[in-house]
Amino acid sequence: MCELPSDLTKKINKTSNMQLIDQYGWLIPLFPCLSALILGFGLLSFRRGTRSLRWASAAISIAFLGFSMMLSFGLFWDQILNNSAHIYIWSWITTEAVSLQIGYVIDPLSSIMLVLVTTVGIGVMIYTDGYMSHDQGYVRFFLYLSLFTASMLGLVLSSNLIQIYAFWELVGMCSYLLVGFWFSRPSAAAACQKAFVTNRVGDFGLLLGILGFYWITGSFDFETITNRFCELLNNNNVNVSFAIVCSLLLFLGPVAKSAQFPLHVWLPDAMEGPTPISALIHAATMVAAGIFLVARLLPLFQNLPMVMDIIAITGVSTALLGATLALSQRDLKRGLAYSTMSQLGYMMLALGLGSYKAGLFHLVTHAYSKALLFLGSGSVIHGMEPTVGYNPNKSQDMGYMGGIRKYMPVTGVTFLIGTLSLCGIPPFACFWSKDEILADAWAKTPILGWIAWFTAGLTAFYMFRMYFLTFEGDFRGAQHSKNDKKTTSKSGPHESSVNMVAPLVALSVPTIFIGFLGAPLLLGETSSLLFSNWLHINDLHINENELTWTEFALESLPSVGIALTGASIAWIIYGPHASRNRNLIEFLDPQKEGILGVILNNIYNWSLRRGYIDELYNKTFISGTRSIANFFFLFDQWVIDGVVNNIGLLSLFGGESTRYGEVGRTTAYLFVIVITTFSLFGFFFLLS
Repeated sequence: MCELPSDLTKKINKTSNMQLIDQYGWLIPLFPCLSALILGFGLLSFRRGTRSLRWASAAISIAFLGFSMMLSFGLFWDQILNNSAHIYIWSWITTEAVSLQIGYVIDPLSSIMLVLVTTVGIGVMIYTDGYMSHDQGYVRFFLYLSLFTASMLGLVLSSNLIQIYAFWELVGMCSYLLVGFWFSRPSAAAACQKAFVTNRVGDFGLLLGILGFYWITGSFDFETITNRFCELLNNNNVNVSFAIVCSLLLFLGPVAKSAQFPLHVWLPDAMEGPTPISALIHAATMVAAGIFLVARLLPLFQNLPMVMDIIAITGVSTALLGATLALSQRDLKRGLAYSTMSQLGYMMLALGLGSYKAGLFHLVTHAYSKALLFLGSGSVIHGMEPTVGYNPNKSQDMGYMGGIRKYMPVTGVTFLIGTLSLCGIPPFACFWSKDEILADAWAKTPILGWIAWFTAGLTAFYMFRMYFLTFEGDFRGAQHSKNDKKTTSKSGPHESSVNMVAPLVALSVPTIFIGFLGAPLLLGETSSLLFSNWLHINDLHINENELTWTEFALESLPSVGIALTGASIAWIIYGPHASRNRNLIEFLDPQKEGILGVILNNIYNWSLRRGYIDELYNKTFISGTRSIANFFFLFDQWVIDGVVNNIGLLSLFGGESTRYGEVGRTTAYLFVIVITTFSLFGFFFLLS
């Protein structure tokens, strides 16, 4: 049975009771949108002058997003103090058949997402000023960043599915522009198209799901949809199978946007864009949008256990797949991209299990950790380019790195902090959230818990592999560049500028400390989670267990143990004492190690070739679509056009033959009649 929340009306304060700060929530997405409009107008009307005022473009973008960040913190603090939600709505389109409204909602979920997007966005914009300082599209990049941030902020504040869908598409459009920012590169142009097309598959499903639930409930509003659907379920007035299909179509949107299997293929190719946008996409905007939407719709999904199971299975499959595909990647950014895919799988697993707070907590801790790692990778790439040449195939290849910590100490230390956090090593941020997800998975579905636990070990292995290959040992770039005529310098990499290093240091702070919001605090004989106590949602009927420090420590031993095991294996294979050119297969030669070597060789090839999934898609969807298109082209050319053309030819030949036959001579007509008559007599004679 579906339970209606008894205190939901107490939770929602309508516009008359809103706090003063909440009345200005609509300004949060408006400020970055205004900066995008200002830069866009400048580029269209005063292109040369606007492109020369780079510092002004950066200042406008950072300042306007700073205003949004201050308002976001104000709303966040108001939520902590008042512990209530506010909705501001006004009519948009009203007819006899349909009534559409727009507005914004301020609740714990939206307020924490606002803080996340604005804080990470500010760091990325400051970092961009240094990273893109010599790029000709500097101003255009800030324009796209501002519009991208405004779209995500608008999505977070949306009060209904139609409004979310509009901002959902804006986020997709901005990602297309940013991933293909260097569109002169064929790889970047192909990557943005791949991301766009893949997300259209999910977005089409999302649209069908929205229309399906409007058909069921007659509303696009989150609260109304949930309440009416519960009433229909309780009264057996809804087709459950149809509702499940509509829910899965809704879920298809987050599957594509948050790079869940099988629509994950766009994410690693999206690394063709500049590194700052990679950090923003993977931390707080595009991929976070899918997790946010599932969290927003979880009160609806929880009424359909099959849908929850599919969400959990999709999440754990994505987590394991992403971890295996990251094992042997040579490109630093692609390795981090598969890491993001795996961590998003953890979040989706938690939401599918009903662990709402654990899933969102991991979204927050992962966002700061992954933003730190991506910006750190950009710092490495930026420092590598003068040594190995301005070639992304080399400046992002870990085979050309090694020992970079000696040249870039700040980048090295901050990258290590992000690595420790993502691996789930205490007391760093991701430890607290990932451990909670693992504990919930073991408690509710042991098989999913074992898979998630094994994935945690793979995470520690590939993350420390990336760290050791990049920052420890001897620098290999100079050796590779001896015969490279394009190399501009034979010295080692250099530390990045202050405006690139400062965001790394700033992001290290939440990466270290924000996890303590989820630490158990002793309150007499019971315990409490600061994050859980605040991030409540009344229309979720899920029991959350509170733990003491002792219970928490005992439950965390397996996750910490597997993480340390994975890190130790990475140390043995790729640590400072190991050969810098060594990889997993060279360490265990299949011909020398027998069946174990064959297994490792298959795993290596599976990982390096992306699980053969891209090849499968190329042979089925791409090649198959082209083959079908060629077939219909030939069918249209030779059959459809052939019939029409042949009828015309027959008419032409018939007319020509008739023209030569109709000569107007009596002797010729008599000759034809005689020949025809004798032929008929002969035919009938033979038949008789």
